[in-house]
Amino acid sequence: MINYFSSKFKLGVLGGGQLGKMLLSETQKYDIYTSILDGAKDAPCAQICNEFHQGSLMDFDTVYNFGKKVDVLTIEIEHVNIEALLKLEKEGLEIYPQPSVLQIIQHKGRQKDFFVKNGIPTSPHKRFSSLAALKKEALSFPFVWKSAQFGYDGTGVKIVKNENDLNSLTNTDCIIEELIPFKNELAVIVARNKNGEIKTYPVVEMEFHPEANQVEYVICPARISDDVAKKAKDIALNVAESFKHIGLLAVELFQTENDDILVNEVAPRTHNSGHYSIEASYTSQFEQHLRSILNLPLGNTASKVAGIMVNLVGEEGFSGDVVYENMEEILKMDGVTPHIYGKKQTHPFRKMGHVTVVNNNLDEARKIAEKVKNTIRVISK
Repeated sequence: MINYFSSKFKLGVLGGGQLGKMLLSETQKYDIYTSILDGAKDAPCAQICNEFHQGSLMDFDTVYNFGKKVDVLTIEIEHVNIEALLKLEKEGLEIYPQPSVLQIIQHKGRQKDFFVKNGIPTSPHKRFSSLAALKKEALSFPFVWKSAQFGYDGTGVKIVKNENDLNSLTNTDCIIEELIPFKNELAVIVARNKNGEIKTYPVVEMEFHPEANQVEYVICPARISDDVAKKAKDIALNVAESFKHIGLLAVELFQTENDDILVNEVAPRTHNSGHYSIEASYTSQFEQHLRSILNLPLGNTASKVAGIMVNLVGEEGFSGDVVYENMEEILKMDGVTPHIYGKKQTHPFRKMGHVTVVNNNLDEARKIAEKVKNTIRVISK
């Protein structure tokens, strides 16, 4: 077996944002040497990895040359040059998640087609190559419009209620989905290693901002029946087994009014629905990702306590050098741990950090989480 720890082994990561930063806290724990590639010289990972390289994740030569200098390659964002990864894999580099999995997931049309082909329950959809092609269709309003690529944290998703709303859409490759009434948005994180060992985290419940389409709270465990939780886990496992991915797979789900479970979309990486696990779980999602891609035994996914994540995003009306107002006030609260991502500039709805609230009582944790949300503000000087 390869000696990953305190050795010459080099782990490469495409992307140096907050997910990479939180992964690095685990590589430091195990003394694993890391090399990061990111487009921004002041990326959150830049100061804390062993090696930092600035360059475009979408450029073939940049990604290929970076991959030639590492022993295992992983990602913290799926928008990367797939052709470079396919060539590196052909030349023998271990890349997790596998490029073939990334190729499907990074395009929402291919992702939805994959669900249908594999009998995975999901909302009906249609694919279009442009806005003009979409406008030619006999449309039934309302529907959900999604950019086929590069959507992230609520961008690239809109509810289209009438013909006028079409004019606000981007002219790009896209999909439209039937707008399904649902009572909960849920998520399940599945870990899988090369040996085929597989584990799921508890089902979590996500509460979203109505305008920005961003997660405001992630609640673990989800406040749902055991039957619904089992159904959600079984479907997430089916998705994971269909992809045969290595690493983490975050499966976002809808619980309909009739308690059916539909897959919304998946992310082949660590995910904001699992941030609570740093404080609340026996094995954080970041350590689990590391264990998965290095083919180590998977850790215990159970929670030690109830956990709630509060998303910290830039306040509307503020752009510039960031200030975290009332940080000292939330630090007085029991069971509260802030995570600041290291982004120096804020703007409206930019993800700047999160706060985890842990408590033996979920209802109490939710009350504290709301207090945190109403106290701390991400503003500018």
